[in-house]
Amino acid sequence: MSDWQRSSTARVLAPARPRKLAKVPFVELADGRVQGVVSSGSDIGRVYVSSVAAGTYAFTCSTNNNRPCGGARGYFCNHILALVTEAVVQYGGERVARYLRVEPGELTGQDIAATMSHANPPQGDSNAAAPVFSQFLRHLAYLELAPSTAPLPEMQWFPSTRAVV
Repeated sequence: MSDWQRSSTARVLAPARPRKLAKVPFVELADGRVQGVVSSGSDIGRVYVSSVAAGTYAFTCSTNNNRPCGGARGYFCNHILALVTEAVVQYGGERVARYLRVEPGELTGQDIAATMSHANPPQGDSNAAAPVFSQFLRHLAYLELAPSTAPLPEMQWFPSTRAVV
């Protein structure tokens, strides 16, 4: 049995490439979706909560105030395209394509989005926005904590790079 199998922590996969967080500050593969938060290009106080479901490619995009995105009218808006592109930067094209159940040859964010667009994705469930935005705000709250070496009980699940034997 290897060290990581005996440890109480999970392995952390390094990002495929470093990301710039200004346009897409939060992206994750979770709950059967690629989901995240995308900054507005026109209003610094507005963000969009976007998601694409695996397999069906059902999508949703709305503002942090639960107003629907004007560009997501039957096809992917620019926020969703930016989300998928940043997911590829964060997780790698192969992993994102596999997660979304897109044909394996499509590895760039643009290629994955184009393949999903040709499948005529339905408009998704807008109820997905609230949990995604809540998760994003929870992550932001940790940035406001003062630096400390004391353990945070709510972060004990977080994977460590150090093996505990």
